[in-house]
Amino acid sequence: MTQYLDFEKPLSEIEGKAEELRAMARSDAKMDVTKEAAALDQKARDMLVQIYKGLTPWQKAQVARHGERPHCSDYISALFTDYTPLAGDRNFADDHAVMGGLARLDDRAVMVIGHEKGNDTRSRIERNFGMARPEGYRKAIRLMELADRFGLPVVTLVDTPGAYPGKGAEERGQSEAIARSTQACLRLGVPLISVVIGEGGSGGAVAFATANRVAMLEHSIYSVISPEGCASILWKDAEKMREAAEALRLTAQDLLKLKVIDRIVAEPTGGAHRNRDKAIEAVGAALSEMLGEHDGMTSDEIRTARRTKFLTMGSKGLAA
Repeated sequence: MTQYLDFEKPLSEIEGKAEELRAMARSDAKMDVTKEAAALDQKARDMLVQIYKGLTPWQKAQVARHGERPHCSDYISALFTDYTPLAGDRNFADDHAVMGGLARLDDRAVMVIGHEKGNDTRSRIERNFGMARPEGYRKAIRLMELADRFGLPVVTLVDTPGAYPGKGAEERGQSEAIARSTQACLRLGVPLISVVIGEGGSGGAVAFATANRVAMLEHSIYSVISPEGCASILWKDAEKMREAAEALRLTAQDLLKLKVIDRIVAEPTGGAHRNRDKAIEAVGAALSEMLGEHDGMTSDEIRTARRTKFLTMGSKGLAA
């Protein structure tokens, strides 16, 4: 059963009526509701297009957090072959909010790393809702350095509300681990390609997305803080999250204009959760294309291009 968001209520009523008609027809073989159901289906499709054509930043944030969106594990199982998971930071523990390992993408050997939120209550608790602890970032650093040693491109899939802010994480050096992971991204002599598949929250996302190419799914978000957190700081009221979402410029469309990201990956109408296979296929095509853009480049060229990209980011706006 589809989980409808607040702004999809009119759509849920139409689709619900269509399903009711079909249920009645199933219980009474003499009843023919084909035309009526088809008309409702068409009305629902038209409404879906109209709704998603004009989403506000806050509505996009809701879509980005939808529980039925494909997660990192879904992309890995669908797009990558010969996936061999690697665990642990060789220091404290294995953080289940971060998954990664050796794999092949279109028969190209790569290292894939990503945040995993989980898809039900048990797995979400196990994965800590995609909020990595220091050992998660240190695991990512270990895998990135391993990839660099063997000349393997790195693919990162970003989907996190942000780094875990708990007491234990702070005691084990959360901010230092995030900074080291960002530094490791900049030092890589192999291509680093990143896709924000849901939420790109704060330093927890930047630690994986300081990449040669950064793409975002059409209805994903990428921001220094969540709209609720921003509203709590600026207005002392988390209910001002709609205004905060507008001010943060966190949508893929805004960030492409600002040149913070390099491309937008189109989602199926109604969001990635309505057609998971099509969304995953689109991400796979984008990953292959972005990796291909770095074929023939030397390690120094790859590293210099990445550093230049981030050092010059926003310079035109400052000059103006």
